[in-house]
Amino acid sequence: MPKPKHILVFRFSAMGDVAMTVPVLRALTKQYPKLTITVVTRAFFKPFFRDLENVSVFEADLKGRHKGVLGLYKLSKELKALNFDAVADLHNVLRSKILKFFFFGKKVVQLNKGRAEKKALVTGQKFVQLKTTHRRYADVFEALGCSVDLTEPSFAKPKSLSEKLKSFISTADLKTIGIAPFAAHQSKMYPLEKMESIIKELSKNYNIILFGGGKKEEDVLSQFETKFNNVKSVAGKLKLDEELNLISNLDLMLAMDSGNAHMAAMLGKKVITIWGVTHPFAGFAPFNQPKDFALTANRELFPLIPTSIYGNKYPEGYENVAGTVLIEDIIKKIKTSL
Repeated sequence: MPKPKHILVFRFSAMGDVAMTVPVLRALTKQYPKLTITVVTRAFFKPFFRDLENVSVFEADLKGRHKGVLGLYKLSKELKALNFDAVADLHNVLRSKILKFFFFGKKVVQLNKGRAEKKALVTGQKFVQLKTTHRRYADVFEALGCSVDLTEPSFAKPKSLSEKLKSFISTADLKTIGIAPFAAHQSKMYPLEKMESIIKELSKNYNIILFGGGKKEEDVLSQFETKFNNVKSVAGKLKLDEELNLISNLDLMLAMDSGNAHMAAMLGKKVITIWGVTHPFAGFAPFNQPKDFALTANRELFPLIPTSIYGNKYPEGYENVAGTVLIEDIIKKIKTSL
């Protein structure tokens, strides 16, 4: 089969999953410089792809003009006008399957999510490292005739900071750590009172920039900001483009199993993650990080970990298992990694 010249890439959500496509697409376009990529995703995620050569974004308005089956039909007609050769469906959900139907005659390869292996992992049948999501994405392109080597990644250079963004770095001669203490589910979060202790200790010798979104998170991070020197919160203050610029200048990101971890990793940052009821064995560890950068909850005390892939299911008493990761171990890992 001849190699495609123009590939449509589907990944509509969620933030972390979209961010995980970036290092794969960067490797793909470096290895196939004549290949054109059009990423079909939500408008919000467009800044993720700003530094990729030969990659453009087609904004899917899935809550507006592309809503429902008729909206997807309209989207398919708009996409056909781009004269693509093949489709890499990195989402494999109902929407993308419907679009596949409208692209009859085009080569379409859909993501293998590895549901059987993941079920075996969360039910305790096999506690083993599964294929990473990045590798699963790369396998889709390989099936289209474009094998992707992820072993020697490259990243965009850090962005120049505006005066507005410089104001979030408290002391110019200190290294800067980003901390994103929130996740989609409490079961994936480090207890906030313990995170406060970490922020207090690290702020003595490092700039701390806190990341989050939503009114509740803004309020919590604002409280941390006012308590300690060298601590700034960006929650509710920046656009995504600006957040990415700031993250590109971090020395390290501390995050949960969350989108912020993947955003930092796609920019080539060191990322230390804290895991609760989920586990990196499921394949969602941030890109290109040493295994010991993933700090996992105590499975001797909580043997059912991972209780689910996404952290939305867990037995009673597992809500705060991330708290079994010791404060001193987190601080030591950060300091020895900088």
